[in-house]
Amino acid sequence: MKKLSSYLRQHTLGYLTVFFSMAIAVSLDMLSPQVTRLIVDDVIVGGNTGELAYLLGALLIIGAGRCIFGYVKEFTSDLIGSSIATDIREDLFTYLQSLGADFFDKNNTGELMSRVKDDIDRIWNAVGYVSMLLMEVIFHTCLVLFCMYSLNWKLALIPTAAMIITGIIAVFEERRLGAVYEEISEENAVLNSVAEENLAGVRTVKAFARETYEIRKFLSHNKRYYELNMKQSRVFVKYYPCFSLITKLLPLIVLLLGGRQVIAGQLSLGSLSAFVEYSMNIVWPMEMLGWLSNDFSSGVGSYRKIRKIYNSKPSITEPEVPKRLEHVSGKIEFRNVGFHKEDGHVILHDISFRIEPGKTLGIMGATGAGKTSIIQLLERLYDATEGSILLDDVNIKELSLQQLRGSISLVMQDVFLFSDTISENVRLGKRELVGEEDIRCAAESAQASAFIERLSEQYETVIGERGVGLSGGQKQRISISRAIAKHNPVLILDDSTSALDMETEYAIQQALLALPDTTKIIIAHRISAVRHADEIIVLEGGAIKERGTHESLLGQKGLYYETWEAQYGAILTQKEA
Repeated sequence: MKKLSSYLRQHTLGYLTVFFSMAIAVSLDMLSPQVTRLIVDDVIVGGNTGELAYLLGALLIIGAGRCIFGYVKEFTSDLIGSSIATDIREDLFTYLQSLGADFFDKNNTGELMSRVKDDIDRIWNAVGYVSMLLMEVIFHTCLVLFCMYSLNWKLALIPTAAMIITGIIAVFEERRLGAVYEEISEENAVLNSVAEENLAGVRTVKAFARETYEIRKFLSHNKRYYELNMKQSRVFVKYYPCFSLITKLLPLIVLLLGGRQVIAGQLSLGSLSAFVEYSMNIVWPMEMLGWLSNDFSSGVGSYRKIRKIYNSKPSITEPEVPKRLEHVSGKIEFRNVGFHKEDGHVILHDISFRIEPGKTLGIMGATGAGKTSIIQLLERLYDATEGSILLDDVNIKELSLQQLRGSISLVMQDVFLFSDTISENVRLGKRELVGEEDIRCAAESAQASAFIERLSEQYETVIGERGVGLSGGQKQRISISRAIAKHNPVLILDDSTSALDMETEYAIQQALLALPDTTKIIIAHRISAVRHADEIIVLEGGAIKERGTHESLLGQKGLYYETWEAQYGAILTQKEA
């Protein structure tokens, strides 16, 4: 992650504009007490009424200038904060895309959304509004103190002491608030995760009458979030009376001590009026110290949370000088591939097979046998811990991820559809490569065109979130359409026909046979999905237990045969009878 200072340096000109406008605005503020001094000493006490009109005009000009430069300052600082927040959010989102699947295995969506949205909003506030106020407070304080010491250095010692005391209090407050804000940020992420998970699975919740449990779960985290915010408030409230007391007493003390000097003839009445006005001006920075420390602590806490994401390094990296395949034919080879998790749990062991271009490989096995892991390794969602995987005789680690994954069309077991039109879900961002005719042909091959054309808007029908309103079979067919429409040299179907009837599944298989130049990998639990494959491998415990064609595997009387018997035994017995 780039340091925050690097984002700030990109807006040096903007910050200079803010500082210049702020300096003029504050300087104009400093002129007002001087005009007040002249009104009291020259007009009221001295009786020179002719100067009154000029002095009142000066106050008007000062007020107008303060408004103009104050507007420029506020607008520019908001613009800078917004731009920096946009850049940080873009960089964070881009970095998240570079992280491997193992990162998302450990971090839930709600927490990441909290980082991308809420935490960056707090940083936006810190680098925009808070930074501007901080500059203004520092400049304002220095200028006020300068004016005070110019008028009467003895009286100026009083606000100086007050400023030192409030500064010490603000430091203590910031330290206490910093720890609290980290806890608040963490709990906010958890609360978002719980709410998002519940709303995404609301139909499952209702189906299992789980509403009461989910409400209690949400309320427990909401209570925790409330308690942390109250903890923050107690810290702030603990110190705020100190700020308030000092700011209220300061003008009174200045008035009393300055009044003695006026009576003694050591200070003019106009100078005292100006000094009191300056003391009122310095009250504002004192009051802002508490608010500034509050918002600053919030921004620092959020920045630390984002830094933690950047401490997670991508497990899948691009080669420094990737090889480029001029034409991908779709030849795939696994050579003694093994894969295990960080905890040492073995997922795959000594997997070896080869698929020639245009051929079909079927993969079967019980749940947890490692079928999907083979696909994840081929797409480099994870890297194999042993052996090598080749595409067109080139190790996939030597290819760019863009070419590797761009050569593969994947129909995942867990179908994900976006809240968009059917046509855009089929294109999936490949608008320039997938035309209307490609979409329609792919839908026909996937047996999806019939139900799509019955919809009111047909291919422009907007699908609800995650495909809500569509059956499991309809979602699978749209997902298969998406894969076929890409015309990629490798097509993978990961248990993608499980929600389809046998007739529809057979029709899709026939359509796949009409793709002679496409290498196909079919993962399935149903033998009907793989029986026509050129080779079938059966996995057990992460290793290849059996391999061969449909007929040869039946002849082995092993796991494949047992599966055949379980799925078709009763039907065959009925036919024989």
